[in-house]
Amino acid sequence: MANLIDNLYNAFDPSQPLPANDPRYVDFQAVRGDTDVRVDVGRSIKRSDRMTCQLYTGHRGGGKSTELRRLQAYLIEQNFHVVYFEADEEDIDPEDTQYTDILLACTRRLIEDLNQFAKPTPLLDWLQSRWQEVKELALSEVEFQKMTVEAQIAQFAKLTANLRTVPSLRHQIRTKVESHTVTLLKALNEFIGEAKQNLPDGETQLAVIVDNLDRIVPVPQASGQLNHEEIFLDRSEQLRALDCHVVYTVPISMVYSKRATDLREIYDGDETNILPMVMVHSPEGEVYEPGLAKMKEAIARRVARFAPDAALVEDIFESEETLNGLCLMSGGHIRNLMLLAKAAIGQTNQFPITQTSVKRSITKLRDTYRRTVQAGEWELLAKVANSKQIDNSDEYRSLLFNRCLLEYCYYDDEGELQRWYDVHPLMRGIREFKDAVAKLEQ
Repeated sequence: MANLIDNLYNAFDPSQPLPANDPRYVDFQAVRGDTDVRVDVGRSIKRSDRMTCQLYTGHRGGGKSTELRRLQAYLIEQNFHVVYFEADEEDIDPEDTQYTDILLACTRRLIEDLNQFAKPTPLLDWLQSRWQEVKELALSEVEFQKMTVEAQIAQFAKLTANLRTVPSLRHQIRTKVESHTVTLLKALNEFIGEAKQNLPDGETQLAVIVDNLDRIVPVPQASGQLNHEEIFLDRSEQLRALDCHVVYTVPISMVYSKRATDLREIYDGDETNILPMVMVHSPEGEVYEPGLAKMKEAIARRVARFAPDAALVEDIFESEETLNGLCLMSGGHIRNLMLLAKAAIGQTNQFPITQTSVKRSITKLRDTYRRTVQAGEWELLAKVANSKQIDNSDEYRSLLFNRCLLEYCYYDDEGELQRWYDVHPLMRGIREFKDAVAKLEQ
């Protein structure tokens, strides 16, 4: 029993997205407004006769990385060479990111992946011509010409590493790169062009997927804008300049900024591709059984890995009510589902998991959400809970970014896509929210 508890505790660790074709994967398409990244994004890439640049967003922890890995697998099946990377792993600091950080990250990852198909000479020449300016920023005293090619390539990784880990060098690195972005992009595209000509047999095109940019924290800039606008709108020409298909993740709050129309016009597609939450409630507040069933399936698949013969109810959870309560309190948010299950198992000494253990896991996560809300935002949350709609304004952006507000969608009986919004179910048990609702009803 102890081993099973430990195994299941780790089985619900949400830190790693599922790889493509993982047996634990659950297809939520039918309860997410029929969204499918392979259709919504992949087909545009496959069918386009020009290079595309698309945006993909959704609530953090909602399953985007898992879906993007499915997109990667789909494109590989369509004979694409795909460079996928999570930008916040080694390249950027989500708390402080600018466009130059993303450009350097793409440069570094493309060199590392494609140097087997092309000589990185254009990029190394670019770096060599500026070595006297940047060698201190790369924390290197060695003369560029004396390095091996591998060591020269590694200098791009050093620059991105220092951007992420040495805050005192960020401004200097950005300033040096900023004044030479045109020539850097030219050198990068020359390198990409040669690599595309020498891809392995069967691979016909190149696609880059840059994940986890949606985690970039909104920071006001001197211009009065947020860094999000400066990165994805003001520098969109550079983001779109890579001579290959590109998919960038973006913060969901970008879709609801005052410049949302600009976003749609600049990037390919009529709208930014949004991955909504799994619909576990209807807009009227009733339990949506198909969505609830899918959330329970997600739990069952992780349990089956270590206890294939166990009954989800009775063996793992003491009752259907206990299991349903945990799933519904997730709000259809996959990472929250995993966190709640893991916390409930952490409260458990032996199976089945009790209602008390689930309630304690809910209370802990609820307190985390309570601390993210500012004093004046409770009234906004109460209004959305009543109307199920939000204004396309800056007031709601932080609440979307922090997942206090969740987005859902479905197709109605007439085939029209309906988007609606609600407060996270965890918020409903918070005193400040209850007070704001009562005040609104007066």
